Amino acid sequence: MIEIDARGQACPKPVIMTKQKLDEINQGLVVTIVDNEVAKENVSKLAQGMGLSSIVEKKGNDYYISIEKGDREAGVETNIGYELEDITIGISSNTMGKGDERLGEILIKSFIYTLSETKPYPSTLVFYNGGVRLTTEGSEVLDDLKKLEDAGVEIISCGTCLDFLNIKDKLEVGSISNMYTIYEILRESEKNIII
Repeated sequence: MIEIDARGQACPKPVIMTKQKLDEINQGLVVTIVDNEVAKENVSKLAQGMGLSSIVEKKGNDYYISIEKGDREAGVETNIGYELEDITIGISSNTMGKGDERLGEILIKSFIYTLSETKPYPSTLVFYNGGVRLTTEGSEVLDDLKKLEDAGVEIISCGTCLDFLNIKDKLEVGSISNMYTIYEILRESEKNIII
């Protein structure tokens, strides 16, 4: 068993520390200790993304995430099927294109609507910088994003961006992630589209 004390570590350090240890072993148990819910979610998602099972136990203010790595290479199971294609779309703004801001708002709304009405859907939508505003309270595209999420599309918003814009508590759809996870998703996706 390997224990990683990642308490007090800024995102995405707990994920990176855990991934490094998992990569070093063929089998065994890695237990990562974190002191906040976002880190707990991100480490759990790392395990899921690697096709490994994890168990979370809360002790006081800390979370203990136990990840079991077997002696076989576990394949990553995805929900990509008939209605999903292995495409990640990165959205960096709550407007689309440069020029008139109001026109940009209309275009991004139309783009998200088109995504929600056109199959196959992309497997993942990643929102960062000003794009995270689209996943938060007051966004005009929440219904379309929720429809996509219900169909199995993974929707991820950058936690650093939500914090910087002071809107983390206003997230309405999808989950909060870190730059390591965003990088891994973009790297491993068959196709990327950046808006």
